[in-house]
Amino acid sequence: MLPEMDSPRILDVGCGSGVPTMELARLSNGEIIGLDIDQSTLDILAEKILRAGLSDRVKTMKCSVFNMEFSDERFDIIWSEGCIHVVGFEKGLREWRRLLKPNGYMVVHDEQGNIDEKLRLIASCGYELLGHFLLNEDVWRAEYFAPLKKLIAETLAEYADDPKVLEAVHNSQREIDMFEKNPELNSSVFFIMQNR
Repeated sequence: MLPEMDSPRILDVGCGSGVPTMELARLSNGEIIGLDIDQSTLDILAEKILRAGLSDRVKTMKCSVFNMEFSDERFDIIWSEGCIHVVGFEKGLREWRRLLKPNGYMVVHDEQGNIDEKLRLIASCGYELLGHFLLNEDVWRAEYFAPLKKLIAETLAEYADDPKVLEAVHNSQREIDMFEKNPELNSSVFFIMQNR
């Protein structure tokens, strides 16, 4: 839903270990900042950036979503998967808007609840909704949890004695267990909007 852009400046808010960050780098020729509060996940992302040879245009930044001190109108795109709930949907839309260039884009991946209210907030916060789509539990199972299970098995086979790896595997397995206990709670929505 986003147009092609020549070397966009992108902020990935709550990037974690950088799965979306690396995909954004692959899809664009842009400059990307992956922002997160967790240094251990940023270290994983930094290693991915180094291995991919993208250090010239992809950076990491340890920073809280409550304390993003970038200059106004710095980014063409703000991307946030599963993070806006930390500050609140409306507050995130309002506060992060100043970081977007005029006609810049924001893509937010959030829990499914209150879609009608979120659509109203998008308009009242000064954005034009370009579209939104649901990721239901079947999509989560096939596209996220099944590959994650496979990755856990492969990782354990290769790094079974590494305490850092075991901790990451444990956290991922806990996420899988939570999904399997209540798969119906794992629906989410992507909102794609433009700053007006």
